[in-house]
Amino acid sequence: MVREEPIKARWLMISRLKDYNQLLKLNLSGMVVFSSVIGYLMAPGITVGWNAVILFIGGMLVTGGANTINQILERDSDKLMKRTMNRPMPDGRMGTTEAWIFAIFTGISGALLLGLYFNPLAGILSFLSLLLYSFVYTPMKKIHPISVFIGAIPGSLPPLIGWVAATGTIYSASTGLGGIVLFAIQFFWQFPHFWAIAWVAYDDYAAAGMRMLPTRERETRFTGLQCMFYSIVLVPMAILPRAIGLSGTIGMLVCMACGMFYFISSIIFYFRNDHKSARRVMYSSFIYLPTVLLALLFDKL
Repeated sequence: MVREEPIKARWLMISRLKDYNQLLKLNLSGMVVFSSVIGYLMAPGITVGWNAVILFIGGMLVTGGANTINQILERDSDKLMKRTMNRPMPDGRMGTTEAWIFAIFTGISGALLLGLYFNPLAGILSFLSLLLYSFVYTPMKKIHPISVFIGAIPGSLPPLIGWVAATGTIYSASTGLGGIVLFAIQFFWQFPHFWAIAWVAYDDYAAAGMRMLPTRERETRFTGLQCMFYSIVLVPMAILPRAIGLSGTIGMLVCMACGMFYFISSIIFYFRNDHKSARRVMYSSFIYLPTVLLALLFDKL
């Protein structure tokens, strides 16, 4: 009996750590913060160092706080969706008070870390991103499909936050438009990404009353058409980093190729309008963003 108690306590601790991991959504948060670090490293005169690690930690805290608030506000909806019903709050393993304490601590400490270590503007932008994602995008998902547009704003801020952390400004004559261009690329990338996920998870979202597609019906090809529009825009946008002297020709060509890959996946989705083609767009989006960001960084001028 004595030996069983430490084992039980250890098991409970591991279980609780797994719950916090679910609140943080580490895989999703890691991808988001990765773009912030790239934005930082793309700034003039910046190289890899401990500052990038601090930025990553601060970004993970802010993003984790936003994800936690999202799960607090959607705890009742999460009970209705197969992919989320086993999260800590819908499953009853964690109360909202504990989750709010965790969200406030991570969100505020992350924004303060960025604001104090780098500059106030970086902290303000990160906290603004948290507020938009948590208190505007999250409730709007049940009201109108414009939520995808709203969500694309905080979803595009990480590379700009990284740029601001390095330069102290969104734009100046000396630092240029790099942060804004990175924001724009990530902004347009998100629409096919969001809609492909929403198409695949349509039944779950419908059960929870969430309106994520640009149309009420999944069977229509309108979603595929919209994915085509937003993905093709990324092809000419690949010229911008080269045009402003942010990255070189190789980076531009890789971005164009990735944009065409994304666009072709969207064309197939438009014509086939099925789970397989929707998943292809989703996986294409996962390939597009890190490939483009790394290509721009490796060919940084």
